[in-house]
Amino acid sequence: MSATTTTTTTTSTITTSTFTTGDCVRIAYRLDGQQHRPVLVLSNSIGTTLHMWDDQVVDLSRHFRLLRYDTRGHGASGVPAGAYSMDRLGRDVIELLDALGIARVHFMGLSLGGFIGQWLGIHAPQRIDHLILANTSSYLGPTPQWDERIAATLRARDMSDTAAMFLGNWFPADMLRVGGPVIDRFRAMLLAMDPQGLAGAFAAVRDADLRRTIALIDRPTLVIAGRDDTVTAASHGALIAATVPGARLLELPTVHLSNIEQPAEFTRAVLSFLPPR
Repeated sequence: MSATTTTTTTTSTITTSTFTTGDCVRIAYRLDGQQHRPVLVLSNSIGTTLHMWDDQVVDLSRHFRLLRYDTRGHGASGVPAGAYSMDRLGRDVIELLDALGIARVHFMGLSLGGFIGQWLGIHAPQRIDHLILANTSSYLGPTPQWDERIAATLRARDMSDTAAMFLGNWFPADMLRVGGPVIDRFRAMLLAMDPQGLAGAFAAVRDADLRRTIALIDRPTLVIAGRDDTVTAASHGALIAATVPGARLLELPTVHLSNIEQPAEFTRAVLSFLPPR
């Protein structure tokens, strides 16, 4: 694997770095926390960037070296044309770890990030210590609904309707009515999305069916589900927890972005599950 690492300072306090994958796609990432601490990788939901984890950084970086990255097609990462695959999204993580010389990590992914976490648990268990799968599923078929969504995304004039759909799926109605900085932040992420990046990620979800193979995961696993999640239903999280040997299940009274809606409870659950530092 050929990888290069560069660093770009965007403000006086925020530094984002990039590396190039073996298939020549730029992946943006950021490290926070002291170098001697164990590494915890945070993988974002579809339609968001690494900044979806901003509310967790202060508390988690007291215990871990946090490695956040923008999934290909998202944020500051490259946007290759065509369909993406879960295999490629998983290998992006492995190549990032290789580029940074990191042998093993804890991994936490939400939604699409949770799909990636399951792939890593199946195909690269030697790189994972503990696995946290939040508001995710092992299968979100059938295929036709995704083909229709991909086509609609690529022909849309802008991301306004798509942003409204996502926000309606991610947050409770009363939170959307009140609005404010949190809603504005996620709306801005969605409006800045490249349609090709979103369509490519939709294809990866369309083609993923991990329902049987997650039984091979042998890493300590915590599954976090949202009681009112209409994207990846609580029953999907329960199925993952029932299939992964020894997995724990926690259901929070949230919709889809449980780390945003219940940040204190979410962070407490993460710190309680991960081994003492």
